[in-house]
Amino acid sequence: MSSSTAVAGASADPPVSPPSAAVPQTGPLHGSQLVLGTVALSLATFMNVLDSSIANVSIPAIAGDMGVSPSQGTWVITSFAVANAISVPLTGWLTQRLGQVRLFVGSVLLFVIASWLCGLAPNIESLILFRVLQGLVAGPMIPLSQTLLLGSYPQAKAGSAMAMWAMTVLVAPVVGPLLGGWITDNVSWPWIFYINIPVGILAAGITWSIYRKRDPGPKRMPLDYVGLGLLVLWVGALQIMIDKGKELDWFNSTQIVMLAVTSLVGFVVFLAWELTDSHPIVDLRLFAKRNFAFGTVALSLGYGLFFGNVVLMPLWLQQYMGYTATWAGMAMAPVGVLAIVLSPWVGKNVTKIDPRKLATVAFLGFGIVLWMRSHFNVQTDFRGVLIPTFIQGAAMAFFFIPLQAIMFSGLPPMRMPAAAGLSNFVRITMGAVGTSIFTTLWERRAAMHHAHLAESISRSSDAATAALSQLGAAGYSQEQGLSVVNRLIDQQAYTMAATDLFYLSSVLFVLIVSVVWLTRPKPGQNMGDGGGAH
Repeated sequence: MSSSTAVAGASADPPVSPPSAAVPQTGPLHGSQLVLGTVALSLATFMNVLDSSIANVSIPAIAGDMGVSPSQGTWVITSFAVANAISVPLTGWLTQRLGQVRLFVGSVLLFVIASWLCGLAPNIESLILFRVLQGLVAGPMIPLSQTLLLGSYPQAKAGSAMAMWAMTVLVAPVVGPLLGGWITDNVSWPWIFYINIPVGILAAGITWSIYRKRDPGPKRMPLDYVGLGLLVLWVGALQIMIDKGKELDWFNSTQIVMLAVTSLVGFVVFLAWELTDSHPIVDLRLFAKRNFAFGTVALSLGYGLFFGNVVLMPLWLQQYMGYTATWAGMAMAPVGVLAIVLSPWVGKNVTKIDPRKLATVAFLGFGIVLWMRSHFNVQTDFRGVLIPTFIQGAAMAFFFIPLQAIMFSGLPPMRMPAAAGLSNFVRITMGAVGTSIFTTLWERRAAMHHAHLAESISRSSDAATAALSQLGAAGYSQEQGLSVVNRLIDQQAYTMAATDLFYLSSVLFVLIVSVVWLTRPKPGQNMGDGGGAH
């Protein structure tokens, strides 16, 4: 893996490998066209990655306006992620069928329309529907922006092009929480979607004007319609089951049982079909490769834990620690600083140092960060929240690049695009599942802690009597006093539940290290020699 190629993999949402259809060899761009092309492609990528993080700090505001609980509000995140995961395997076929420039520009414009609809959504159901649409059309944007950018530069400067591209996708997760928080507090949450409109139109217009003559054009390719239908069926049923399980009391609900059966049967049939079809939409045979299989498992489990915690932190800070959306964004933003600083070093050295050692640093780093967070309490100040977030950026730098080097080690060039698509599908799906599981467990643990705390604070308790007396002296009625005490118990219970999950995540991150060491990457292999930038 070359250093330039490796840097690209360090983004919060690492790129899918470019589709197998390469950019026509019409020569690199020059002068103003090269500058404008780079800016346009980077803007589209920035907009896409930004949208995966900008909504995190806005969930409480969205949920409040829509009249739903914050845990239901997280469907705004998971619906986008699941739809995005489903669309990723289609990128290669769509590129051949429509042409890469037409597909890229079309995806950007559809993304703009979906963003506009998200801002106009009158209720949570329509917002989720439009977020699904947004996720579906976003799939091809990141890999195609990378492909087009590589074709814009001479081969000798491909590394510089990918380094600039990678910085774009690393900066977006830093800007996302800050921008989302400020917009939510000072304007209104629909504008986190509306800001995509001018950016997307500008990026699409410049891209079309520069690249339309470089498009190889459409080409007929077979599509695995059955595989695609089964994929949508089992992934969709699984996500709906996880999202609605808490609300419907899990397997005591007939609807949840039916969703579980549908997902399981759909998954089994999907496996059988994909392993026997001549043009599978997902090449499951790749899991027969040791490095790819264990590398994908480590990446996906790690990303599920990471993303679940990324969603949980702003919810806890805003609901129970008194943070505004802006301050929650500021608390989360430093995660990208060390990632940007350290990623070039990791990319440069991933072929010189065993990538398993580098990945181990990432998982142990995440483990330390989550262990630090497991010691949070209701008195934790802003500085205490900030320090683990800042350190987490270093773990991110060591996470994506080495694991991608491991996954693609030993694969022939022709299988690289399929491998990248499959690994990203699994990773994005696990991110959505992780979010749903974390919010469910958080509420369950909080209910348990609330019950235990309430038992110890009864009317016969001296502390409870003294607190109610003080509140009464301050002018509170008995009902108001009890409400204040209950709010304090809630704050304590949800904080304890969050620290339980932080501790569990810490342990799991350390355990995943053993999965990394089940791989056997070839020493010194340069992934860039195999199949382009990954």
